[in-house]
Amino acid sequence: MYQINEYVMYKNDVCKVIDITHNINNKDYYVLVPISDLSLKINVPIDKQSNNLRKVFTKKEAQKIIKEIKDIEPVTNINDKNLEVTYQQLLNNRNYVDLIKIIKTSYLRNEARTTKKKKPSEKDSKYFELAERYLYNELGIALNMTFDEVKNKIIKTIEGD
Repeated sequence: MYQINEYVMYKNDVCKVIDITHNINNKDYYVLVPISDLSLKINVPIDKQSNNLRKVFTKKEAQKIIKEIKDIEPVTNINDKNLEVTYQQLLNNRNYVDLIKIIKTSYLRNEARTTKKKKPSEKDSKYFELAERYLYNELGIALNMTFDEVKNKIIKTIEGD
């Protein structure tokens, strides 16, 4: 059972447990607030946690993940026709490896377009930003860092500094 003020992952969003409450059906609910939208409150039944709710990474896990980023390969069999379906499937898997694959793939695809003097792809940019938000927010909570600090740490790690 999660405690009030604990951070959890609900689907792909980092949320803070702000309350544990009961409704008229005498069911217990976690009241969650996503860190990306403090005006939103989500009620999640405690008895139906399933795959949608889990603890955030520990500091040790987060450090290990950042070290692994270099070794995770981007998706290679992707084209404009299957782009959105592939990205959506990776997002729905709700694991950090697939988020890193999205970040790397979309970054490389947009770099290739920019090199050819084309505009970056809106779909690549959209999924790049989503995957970054999901991954970096969770890493940030685990490492007690801001989104930008996590991003800079990852860039430095990849560049080998």
